[in-house]
Amino acid sequence: MAYNIKDVFYLSTSVTTKATTTGGGSSQLDLSAYIDPIQRGRAKGTGLAVYKVHWMFNDDTQSNPVDPAETGVICFQLQAGAGVGDNETGDYTLDNSEGLATNALLVSGGSYYAPSASVGGSQSPHMENMINPSTEVPYVIVRDNVCLTYDIKDQFTDKQIISCRLEVAQISLDQATLNQLLRTQTV
Repeated sequence: MAYNIKDVFYLSTSVTTKATTTGGGSSQLDLSAYIDPIQRGRAKGTGLAVYKVHWMFNDDTQSNPVDPAETGVICFQLQAGAGVGDNETGDYTLDNSEGLATNALLVSGGSYYAPSASVGGSQSPHMENMINPSTEVPYVIVRDNVCLTYDIKDQFTDKQIISCRLEVAQISLDQATLNQLLRTQTV
């Protein structure tokens, strides 16, 4: 399926971190309405192609940018089929490989450094979005969820909102492709 205005639509998810806390957390987005990994007769199974992921960081008022005095550092990931549910900051422990490019479940991910996180402080915020799908080669999800996971390395003074918007389309998959994707998208 081509990346076009007729087929592509948006899904989004967000999570609010705890203030003055380090550790991991997560938010799970249910995709079961868009995915059917079972081929029935002539009807092919369907998956969800993720073409782009857009990330934002805001303070807990939802409309303001992160405070210039913030010094927090966080890594974030969007993982297909992780199935870890919703966990508050500090209640989820990320596996060491979750943020690596070798993670077959990794749809998108990167790191965020608050404005004063650098030596000397008062710098502009810095976000490194290192892994992303593309309009030419989307990440195809065949599991019934995607999880926004994160790990705060240096605590933030206030709560922060991490949000992402996915540009997606439902696509038909032949049985061989579907089977291969099901094998690679296991935890």
